[in-house]
Amino acid sequence: MPPINEPKLISGNANLSLAKGIARRMSMHRGMSVNLFDARVERFNDGEVFVEVFENVRGEDMYIIQPTSRPANDNLMELLIMCDALRRSSADRITAVIPYFGYARQDRRAKARTPISAKLVANLLTEAGVDRVLTLDLHAAQIQGFFDIPVDNLYASPIFALDIEHHFKGKMQDLMVVSPDVGGVARARELAKRINAPLAIVDKRREKAGEVAGMTVIGDVSGKTCIIVDDICDTAGTLCKAAEVLLENGAVEVHSYITHGVLSGPAVERVTNSVMKSLVITDSIEPTEAVKTCPNIRIVPTAPMFGQAILNIWGGMSVSSLFETDTLVPIYEGFYPRG
Repeated sequence: MPPINEPKLISGNANLSLAKGIARRMSMHRGMSVNLFDARVERFNDGEVFVEVFENVRGEDMYIIQPTSRPANDNLMELLIMCDALRRSSADRITAVIPYFGYARQDRRAKARTPISAKLVANLLTEAGVDRVLTLDLHAAQIQGFFDIPVDNLYASPIFALDIEHHFKGKMQDLMVVSPDVGGVARARELAKRINAPLAIVDKRREKAGEVAGMTVIGDVSGKTCIIVDDICDTAGTLCKAAEVLLENGAVEVHSYITHGVLSGPAVERVTNSVMKSLVITDSIEPTEAVKTCPNIRIVPTAPMFGQAILNIWGGMSVSSLFETDTLVPIYEGFYPRG
């Protein structure tokens, strides 16, 4: 039996458009208006974050929507201080909805005298009073083990499978999924299984951080439409180079599906001038105007999936059901019509 109180949403400044989209989708699912809580999240002149919630949250089931994307430290502090404000105002349960989990790439000690920052962030969130975390495509699955509270990690691959089936209709037999490095093989294999496509790997060697010395394609991509799959695209250097190498090895076209479009520095310019036909990202990170206007970047929405996940958590239902493409078909019917 679902709880009496409705789920309540509140958002920081990191991705307000996604938060509003989640509220709209939940309104559709519930058949009643779901609005973001009235609050102000602002900064003093010295950069300190200040939060004030204008509505009563006592005993409420609260969901803070706040990716910790660029500027990562500011957005993380907003999330922590919002959580503290809700906890001190007697909220019953606080779920941090973090579409993009910043610091996830610092998940282990790759060399001596370096931090495990992802673990530190997990500790901060727990100490601030977060009861549960909902996120999307963590860079490393083991980060879930850094928390002593429940963590629901959603996956973009079911959405990508829907998008691919819609945009490559009639050409599915020509597709090949490609992992841009050995470490991402499991992610690429997952999507390949969903769309029944073969798998190839681009093996890269680095002389030093940020510079790729060489790339080798493992697998026959001749005559194939290649789909590169990864979780994060930062400066897009490796991605654009991988696309070139695939074409040199006989691929007909190259498209990329990346969950989190960090797209910092020269990334948008590189993608615009690259040989890739398209780069598909989600809206887990608020897209800049340059990203929105880039002709070969397309954004797929995550609000329908996050809205349903929040409702499932609130109602005590399974979140893992959203791992299946078939479950998302009715949720995304307005975006990808059947038939």
